[in-house]
Amino acid sequence: MVIGSMKAEGRIERSSRRSGSGIDLTCTFKLVALLWAVLPIAAIEAFDYKDALSKSLLYFEAQRSGHLPYNQRVAWRGHSGLTDGLQQGVDLVGGYYDAGDHVKFGLPMAFTITMLSWSVIEYGDEIAAAGEYHHALEAIKWGTDYFIKAHTHPNVLWVEVGDGDTDHYCWQRPEDMTTSRQAYKIDTENPGSDVAGETAAAMAAASIVFQESNPHYSHLLLHHARQLFEFADKYRGKYDSSVREAKRYYPSWSGYEDELLWAALWLHRATGKGAYLEYAVENGHRFGGTGWEMAEFSWDVKHAGVQILATKLFKGGDLPESQRRAAQQYRAKAQFYVCACLNENNGSNVHRTPGGMLFVRQWNNMQYVSSAAFLLSVYSDHLIKAEQRELRCPDGAVGTQELVALAKSQADYILGANPMRTSYLVGYGRKYPMKVHHRGSSIVSYKRSKGFIGCMQGYYDWYGRRSPNPNVITGALVGGPDSRDKFRDQRGNYMQTEACTYNTAPLVGVFAKLHRLSDQQIQIQEMSTPAASSS
Repeated sequence: MVIGSMKAEGRIERSSRRSGSGIDLTCTFKLVALLWAVLPIAAIEAFDYKDALSKSLLYFEAQRSGHLPYNQRVAWRGHSGLTDGLQQGVDLVGGYYDAGDHVKFGLPMAFTITMLSWSVIEYGDEIAAAGEYHHALEAIKWGTDYFIKAHTHPNVLWVEVGDGDTDHYCWQRPEDMTTSRQAYKIDTENPGSDVAGETAAAMAAASIVFQESNPHYSHLLLHHARQLFEFADKYRGKYDSSVREAKRYYPSWSGYEDELLWAALWLHRATGKGAYLEYAVENGHRFGGTGWEMAEFSWDVKHAGVQILATKLFKGGDLPESQRRAAQQYRAKAQFYVCACLNENNGSNVHRTPGGMLFVRQWNNMQYVSSAAFLLSVYSDHLIKAEQRELRCPDGAVGTQELVALAKSQADYILGANPMRTSYLVGYGRKYPMKVHHRGSSIVSYKRSKGFIGCMQGYYDWYGRRSPNPNVITGALVGGPDSRDKFRDQRGNYMQTEACTYNTAPLVGVFAKLHRLSDQQIQIQEMSTPAASSS
């Protein structure tokens, strides 16, 4: 769980398918050169991206709330939150806990599902080649099933279950919860365009994922997405003004305008209907999409994601003048973000630590690292498909391979290529955080000891222990090191040792892409070896 402006966003800074698993061996010379430039053999030997991908998807099973399925792979977890919504007369069982506690916050949960869906949309083939496609769809559907329950009326969305204040007073396993399970909603009298917009985006993006495998479910998701977007747009307002219990933990600092653009673009991608694209044209400037220059992307601040997604969607040579102009403006702002990450933006760059990690702010910085790696990967693919060999930044031209190289460097930093020689993806590698700030992970499993552990008993008996957590929360991406690459593996150091679902979600796409590139690199090497030896 995040806490207000510290762990959330702080103030906004303006600088601020599935397919077969076969590998195409008919690579062009351009692709060969790119692979050799980005993925030297030493790097392939150093990191197993397939393993990292598998572990990342496993993490979401540890964060499940509700009645766990028979094929649950995280064996130390049990059923929890089985009466969620009962007090309000609505079934809100299911969904995800956002981090190391047991509140279900709608805004970060929806962003998590949007990013998981985007990963599958962009890298579904790569995920399938790694044998993880089914697990990726399961992770998405666990969230969207909950959103369907939570959207009980066209203009009603339940956006939080539990209370952050009472939850923080207790250190308990989710199976033992005694804290408040009060549920909170938005409606016409108490609007929340940001959370309704993000949930619409999540369901629209997920509808694309399920179009082939489950068309009926895809249609259902799209139905909810359309209703939620109409609700968000017609009854405008920030959700943390309606649900004040969320304000200390997930405040909407950026407002709701970016989520409205985000939702419209995802609905256009899901439906192909021009009205949604025109919405992004007409409201682009007023809502900050074509005006704001951002150097971060997160569950709250969506502008960079909006701008990159818009750049991908505005294509074709015969665009109307208004769309052509908007496309240029969205592209310029998207390039600002990319150039800022590349340190080629005339001084308005994302800060880097001495070890090379992109650094935005001290609390849970890894969320910005993983989201940047994803956007860089997606934008590099966009440039290659557009046959644009380079990106012109204020400080000079940058080749597409440099975007991939930076994304890879951030993923490698996460996996252990850093001054601490620590993997910040829990369970990956030889050394990783052992005292993650996570209630369920830090207390003996309910499966091993069914004796009730009370609210304060967890603090007395488990929180302060110096020993590693008894349950490894595999695939969790913790908050990570500070601006000097320093990291303290202590349970009480929640700024660095707490993990969140939206930290890991973008890595699904990144690891899938890097795994495919690694495999192709190996294939290229094997193909070139006989020729080299015969000569």
